[in-house]
Amino acid sequence: MTTTRALFREDAYLTHCDAAIVAVGEDGVRLDQTVFYPLGGGQAGDTGALVLADGTRIEIADTRKAKFEGATPDDALHVPAPGQEALLARLRTGEPVRAEIDWGRRYRHMRLHTASHLMCAVLPYAVDGCSITADYARLDFATVEPIERDMIEARLAELVTGAHAVATEWITDEEMAARPELVRTMSVKPPVGLGRVRLLRIENVDLQPCGGTHVRNTAEIGALAVAKLEKKSARTRRLVLALA
Repeated sequence: MTTTRALFREDAYLTHCDAAIVAVGEDGVRLDQTVFYPLGGGQAGDTGALVLADGTRIEIADTRKAKFEGATPDDALHVPAPGQEALLARLRTGEPVRAEIDWGRRYRHMRLHTASHLMCAVLPYAVDGCSITADYARLDFATVEPIERDMIEARLAELVTGAHAVATEWITDEEMAARPELVRTMSVKPPVGLGRVRLLRIENVDLQPCGGTHVRNTAEIGALAVAKLEKKSARTRRLVLALA
């Protein structure tokens, strides 16, 4: 079965692409390539639309990872908004479509996801849960130590205004296995078995496996505020960031 080419991994700033339909089902649409990021690694799935040749729009309410034998993490399932069953019934395998993401929402994901990496650089603790949405970035840090809100906001501001370059690079599965210290998240493990693992490097700040979408420079994140800071459990502190 055809595997989806995940264009967002090559360029997170792509807002649309031309594609062909690979499969259609009640649960969604698969394409041969896409700019839609599927829910994973704590980051919410993209929304947007699939535009047919005649201009008809099929609104996409979510994007999930497709589940079929032989599926890879890049195989995305475009989930339509309710009430579009008649439009889905019109679709045929091989039909051309234009995939368009909700760019404003995605760009907030990119800014906040990159900000979550800055939080990992500021707080040297393992991450035991995370969520990246258009409204906030939440990380649960495995620590009993108190966390100071003012210190976090001040340090994050320094890293944002420091305009650090952000780029991706790849290492082999074997190299990843030899460098377990790169993994900061306890709940999300980097995908292995595909031959290579994607790393996100923030120049002079952070390096860790990540398959999400990010900005090219920390300056793009903008001002950040700690929206919530609480003791989630006896051994966990929850920190929620928002764009100021």
